Amino acid sequence: MSTAESERTAAKRREALKQVYEQAKGCVRCPELAATRKTVVFGAGNANADLMFIGEAPGATEDEQGVPFVGRAGKLLETLLGEIGLQRSEVFIANTLMCRPPGNRDPLPLEIDNCHEYLLQKVELIEPTVICTLGNFSTKLLRGDPTGITRLHGQPEVLTLGHRAVHLYPIFHPAAALYTPRMLETLREDFGRLPQLLAQGAPEQPVLEEVPQRDDPQALAESSVSTPQQAAAEPHAAPPDEPDQLGLF
Repeated sequence: MSTAESERTAAKRREALKQVYEQAKGCVRCPELAATRKTVVFGAGNANADLMFIGEAPGATEDEQGVPFVGRAGKLLETLLGEIGLQRSEVFIANTLMCRPPGNRDPLPLEIDNCHEYLLQKVELIEPTVICTLGNFSTKLLRGDPTGITRLHGQPEVLTLGHRAVHLYPIFHPAAALYTPRMLETLREDFGRLPQLLAQGAPEQPVLEEVPQRDDPQALAESSVSTPQQAAAEPHAAPPDEPDQLGLF
């Protein structure tokens, strides 16, 4: 693919993600979260990232700013990325939930299920090579298994999410090192394996019929979001005026 074609594909992917974001801003699938949130924290970063991070749920700072991982844990994440030669602008960061649970309580199973479709849409549009799950919630969700992060961290596996096969790489949530300093070395060791994992490239992809290809992310977005007729039939909270929080590159 030429540079010009690559740039056009990247632009289409960013626009497709923005379409999903616009739909997500009015989501009221979880009435309690819709009533108490300040913003929908869709995710932010490089729409063409090879590396995607998935955490748990937005905290107070994320809910205020509409961007994931902007608090102390986010600063540590950026530091760990810098130690392996990567910048935040090169990755995409999202959570299992896009809305802050009241009082920072744990996400409820129904809330995780309600948000899962949006998460899969992001994976299918971005098409990462590696997905790094941060902590128990995202690891258990994407693996569909109750095995905890303590047993799984630092152990990559190939997993198919929606229509995309990825290297799934569970690691501890950066917040763990804020509360338990000895965890920082474990995090550094696990992060240190990421460059080699990324260098392997994407795993072999499943063969699917009539699935929009990577060179047409716009079609994928249109096939995975509600039609205007469906959207009109669904109740939506009126989103407040807010700036574009995606930070897409």
